[in-house]
Formats: sequence, C-alpha cells, structure tokens
Amino acid sequence: MNTSVKTPSRIQTAMQAIQHRIDVAPGSKLPSIRRLAELQGVSKSTIVEAYDRLVAEGAVEVKAGSGFFAPARVRPFRLAEPGLQLDRAVDPLWIMRQSLAGTDSSLRPGCGWLPDDWLPGDVMRRVTRSIMREGKTNVTAYGNPQGFAPLRDQLARRLNERDIAAEPDSILLTDSATRAIDLVCRFLLQPGDTVLVDDPCYFNFQPMMQAQRVNVVGIPFTPKGPDLEFFATACIEHRPKLYLTTAVLHNPTGINISLGTSHRLLKLAEEYDLILVEDSVYADLEERPSPGLAALDGFERVIQVGSFSKTLTAAMRCGFIATRSDWIEGLTDLALATGFGVSDLPAQVTYRLLTDGSYRHHLDGLRPRLARNMATTIEHLENLGLTLWARPDAGMFVWAELPDGLDSSQIAQRALERNLILAPGNVFSVTRSANHHLRFNVSQCGDKRMFDELAEVMKNK
Repeated sequence: MNTSVKTPSRIQTAMQAIQHRIDVAPGSKLPSIRRLAELQGVSKSTIVEAYDRLVAEGAVEVKAGSGFFAPARVRPFRLAEPGLQLDRAVDPLWIMRQSLAGTDSSLRPGCGWLPDDWLPGDVMRRVTRSIMREGKTNVTAYGNPQGFAPLRDQLARRLNERDIAAEPDSILLTDSATRAIDLVCRFLLQPGDTVLVDDPCYFNFQPMMQAQRVNVVGIPFTPKGPDLEFFATACIEHRPKLYLTTAVLHNPTGINISLGTSHRLLKLAEEYDLILVEDSVYADLEERPSPGLAALDGFERVIQVGSFSKTLTAAMRCGFIATRSDWIEGLTDLALATGFGVSDLPAQVTYRLLTDGSYRHHLDGLRPRLARNMATTIEHLENLGLTLWARPDAGMFVWAELPDGLDSSQIAQRALERNLILAPGNVFSVTRSANHHLRFNVSQCGDKRMFDELAEVMKNK
C-alpha cells in the first residue's frame, strides 16, 4: 500500500489522533511529525497537512524551535469530536453503539457479552420474585454506604479462595466494573496525569481515561503480557500513576499475563511507584483460577475491580472494588458524592445466587459450552484464512489477523450492511496499530451464518 498518497481519510484520521491527545492532556507537547507518522503508518507529508489544518483551526499551537503543543486552555469535554469521525470503525465506542442498536436478527460476534439464552434468566426472575416477597429484605430504601454487607462477606470469601487476602471491610460495592474503575481514577488521578494501558486493550478503557482528562500511553501487548522493556521506558519518560489491565483472560486477546511477566511487572510498579488496576470481570470463566496480580501482591500496589455483568446479568448490575482498607473510606465518600451509593436489590439477588448454588451450577455449564464454541470458532476462522494471535485457554475472546492485509475497519463497516456486527482491531489500540485484526466473541459465533457472511464480506474487498 502506498502511504505517500494523502487521501482525505488518512489526513482526517491523523487529525483525529492528534485531537485525542489534545483533549486528554491540554498544554502538553505533541508528537513530532516523524514520530506521529511512524505511529500512524503514514507519510510525513500526511502528518504535516494534518498539523497545518489543526493549526489553522486554532486547535494546535506552534512554538518556534520547540514543536507542536496542545492549547493550554480547557476545552468543553466531548467524547466525540464532530467532523472528524468519518471512519466510525476506529471510534472506541463504535462496537458498543452498534451492538446495542442492533436488531434481534443481528449477528454480533463483535459484542462483549453472552447471548441471552446463555444466561440464567429464569433463575434470576425466580430469585428476584422471592426477594421481593420477603418482608425483611431492603427493596425500597438506600443501602449501606459501602454496600450490602452479606455480599461483601461472600466476595471476601471468594477472593480468599483465589489466594487474595481480602476482608469485607476492604471491599466497596459498585453498580459495575466500569463504575469501579471510574471511582478509582477519580480517587487517585488528577487531570494531566499519565495512565498506562495495554495496546490492544478493552476498548472502553480509552474513553474512560479521556473522561478523566488524563494522558494515555499504550504498552505493546505480547502473548506473555505487556512488553516489559517498553513498560519500563514508559515509566521513565511519563512517570505514570496507574497501569490498567485485564490480567486474566485479557480483553481482546483472551490470554493470561504469564506468571514471570506478572512478577517482573510488580517489581517495576514498586520501582516506579505506580498502582496496578486489575479488571477481573472474566476471571470466573476459568476452570482453574490463574494467579492474577492481586494474588501475587495482595493490595500493596494492586486494586482489583470486578462485576457479574459478563457472567450473570447485564440488566441487574453489581460490581466491586477490592483494595487496601485505608482507601475504602475515601472511595466510599466519593461513591456517595457522585452517585449516592448503590442499590441493595442487585446485591441481594447476586448474594442469593452465589449462596444457593445457582451461580456455581451456571458456571459449570457455561465453561464447557464456551470451550466447545472456542474450538469451533477457531476452526472456522482458520478455514477462512485468518491467523490466530494466540490460542486462549478459556474465556470468550479470540484475537485474529485478517489475511492479505485486509483492513478490519473497512471489513466491519461493510459487514454492517449484512447485519453482521464485528469488532475491528483499531478500536482496541491506542496507537491504532491493529488495523488488520478482529476480536471474536466465541459465544456469539454459534450460528454458521456468521462465518458465511464474513466470508462474503472478505471476498468483496
């Protein structure tokens, strides 16, 4: 592909990437023309024109002899900049919008949740009705500021079973893992701070960090976890406050950070004084629990967040933060100030499902079902010419590269015309360097029509 041709989409894509850096770090120095051209995989002349346009619009400042800078003035917060998002496939919220807006007939291999008929809906309804009939349960009033105490007791027990030393008083309930991460970031970060994320990472990490107005630096992700040499260099250059990751059943690649990488990662965190935030939302999908970061470190430098949205229900949301006990009061105050705490009802339903055996039985059926779909999905993808990045041991995600240099954003856009919702690689990549990859949710790949439609989309390139 000739990168010297300055098509409008390339210039606008470069402008969008620059604008993102401006939004998260007002007043910061922007990458040089050479560096940004390398990151974007385009010619220097494309970046020159992108910078020229943004300078003309007043969105970028030029300082003689020093380079390009983001304006220091505070801009009104917007997750999406109008006029710059012609390539909707590279917007980190694109998958969520398309998946939620799809019809009942839509094929959703790109979404991040289980099909409805894989979830225990009948059990959820039965338990909810039972709780509503009981006179002693709270279905009308505000709950405890830290969350429903019996569920916190149960979560502490479950964490200890994974060798994570946790007490009920070191757990704060939230309505989701997303809300948990938001609270942690509000608690520990200031605008302009730097956060490290994997590249690729869960697509929603990027807009979440943008909402915090922090600088995001992507760390190349390998089949063993983050590139530690790059990680150490980023720590020296950027002095980050947090590293945000999914250490177990990583999203989007589906792999676990290796034990050796985890140990060295914790040493780097201690050396450079940063906190590791571990998103554990997929951990229950493993048959044999892997030692995540919190199991190796406790809560010295690790904060674990989680929820039951992926394994149990997305409608009755229940998540948590597990961290050092002296931070819980501050996090609880922040939760009250920004949301008046959480409702007891989802926590009561979740607690009942955890303690009556329903959740365990559900997982006992879910894990082998995912494993079967994983094997079938991989076989179909390889038959279509896609290359597996790594073979996950469990979970719901497969990260695969398209053949013949096909662009996943273009494939995903064309697939929408066939009612097929895909997950293009660049929505997961801070540096937009995953344009030949797709993430597949194996639980949503049980219908052979999905592979037939994908084959047609790939054929009509």
